[in-house]
Amino acid sequence: MAFALGEDASPVGTAERARTLGHGIGRELALLGPPDWVEVEAGFAFTTTAESAVVVFTDEQRRLVRVQPSDKVLALVREHRHVSAQLGDGPWWRMELALSRAGEIDIDYDYGDEPFPDDQLFAADVYRADLETYPRSSLPVWLAAYVAHGGRQSRRADVAAARARADRASGVRAALSEQDFPAFPVMSARWAVIAAAFVAVRSRWGPRVLPSVRWFEGAKRSGSTLYALPGGRAVLSGGVWNAPELDAMYNRGAPMPELYAGAPDWVADPVLNPRAVTGLLTFCYWWEGGRWYRGASPPASELAVAVPGIWSSETVIDVVTGLVASDPNERQVAAVTTLVSAAEVGVVTRETLVDVFGSAADFDVDSAFYQLVMAGVTLRVPEPMPRDEAIALVREFVVRKDLDTTGYPLDNLRAERIGVGWMVHVPTAPGEIALGRAIFYIADDGVLEQSSSSVAPSAFAAEFERRFQLRHGGMEI
Repeated sequence: MAFALGEDASPVGTAERARTLGHGIGRELALLGPPDWVEVEAGFAFTTTAESAVVVFTDEQRRLVRVQPSDKVLALVREHRHVSAQLGDGPWWRMELALSRAGEIDIDYDYGDEPFPDDQLFAADVYRADLETYPRSSLPVWLAAYVAHGGRQSRRADVAAARARADRASGVRAALSEQDFPAFPVMSARWAVIAAAFVAVRSRWGPRVLPSVRWFEGAKRSGSTLYALPGGRAVLSGGVWNAPELDAMYNRGAPMPELYAGAPDWVADPVLNPRAVTGLLTFCYWWEGGRWYRGASPPASELAVAVPGIWSSETVIDVVTGLVASDPNERQVAAVTTLVSAAEVGVVTRETLVDVFGSAADFDVDSAFYQLVMAGVTLRVPEPMPRDEAIALVREFVVRKDLDTTGYPLDNLRAERIGVGWMVHVPTAPGEIALGRAIFYIADDGVLEQSSSSVAPSAFAAEFERRFQLRHGGMEI
C-alpha cells in the first residue's frame, strides 16, 4: 500500500486504527533519515517488558545508515501492538516496515509461525510475562516449548543412570524396533555418502558428518543427529517440526511421551539432538547388540522429514544422482551405485568419488572425501615407502631403543618388499645359523613391528598385512 507522507487519516474501527498507526510510524521514521535517503527498513521486536528496534536508511548508492528510533516512534509501535491484540489471538511479536521516499510502505507482522532470529529472541520469562497481559488460546509449538518445556526432555547423565535403574526395577523395557531403520553401520555409511555428495556440489544444505556424529537439518525445520558410541552403540534422535504430540503437550496439557522408556544409562544429553534442550524432541532410538530400540517414539514412517534418505541403497543412489546431474546417464548411475556399495562395506577410495563427480573444479571432491574419512568408510592406501626410507627408519628405531646390535651390524640392513611394506633385517653370513635374529616389518604407513627369525616370515607377514588393512579399511562401528 502507499500513502502520502503528509496524510493524516482518521481512525475508523480497530483495523483502521492499526492502519493509521502503521502510517504514523512510517511518517515519524521518515523524519529521522539523512537528507539523501531513498528507503528505510525498520524491525521491531516488542513485548510488554522487553523491546528491540533496528532502523536502517539507504541512499542511492546503497550505503547504509543506522539510526535510533525516536521516543515517538517507539510509543506508536507500542500502541500499534496493543491495538493488534484486538484483531486476533494476541498481538504480533515482531513488526517489519519498509518505506520508500516516494511514500510506498510495506508492513509485515510476525505472530511466531517461524522461530525468531537469535538477535530478536528474548528470554523465556519475557514471553511468559507478555502472555499474562495478552493471554492466547494457543502458541506456535516452538514458542510454546520455549516458554514451557521446563527441561522435561533433558536427560543428564546422572538422571539417565537413575532412570535406567528405576526402569529395570519396575520391569520397564524398550520396544524392539526391527522394521524402522536400517542397521546402524549401513545407515551411517549411507548418511555419509549423502553428506559427501552435498559437500561435493558445494551445497549449504544436506546432512553432514563429524567424528562420531552425523547431523541433518531439513528444509522444513525437522532434523536429527546420529551419534556413534564405543562398543558398537549408537543414538538416533531428533524432531519433526509440526509433530501433533508437541502441540498437544504444550498447548493442551497432554503428558510428554516417554521417549526414554527402557533406555540404557548411556542415552543421555551429550548424545541427544539439541532439540532435547528446547523441548522439541519427538523421537529417540538407540542401537545396541545389533538392534534398534525405542521408547514411546513414533515409527520411522512418521519421521521421514527428519532424517536424510538412508532407507535403502536405491534411495541413496537416487539422491546422489540427482545432485550429480539433472538427467544422469548410465555411467553416472553405475558410478554412484559403486560408491554406495563401497561405502556400505567401508572401502571407498578417492578414485571412487572421482568416478562420480570427476575432477572438474565445479565439484569439491577433497572436502567430500573428507566427509567419508570422518565417517570411517574409506580405504586409504598409502603410497609405497621407498626402500632406503624403510631401512633408515629401522636403523633409527634400533638406535633410539638402544637395542643390542652385537653381531647385527646396522650397515648391513637389507629390505625385502612384502605386500604392504618391507621386511628389514641383517642377513646371516654364509654357513651362519642364528636363532631369534631380529626381523623388522615396516608398513607403507610407517608402522613398525619387531619380530624374529623364530617366527616364519610368511606367517608374520600375513598378520602384519591384516593389521594394516584394519587400520585403513574403515572404522569398525
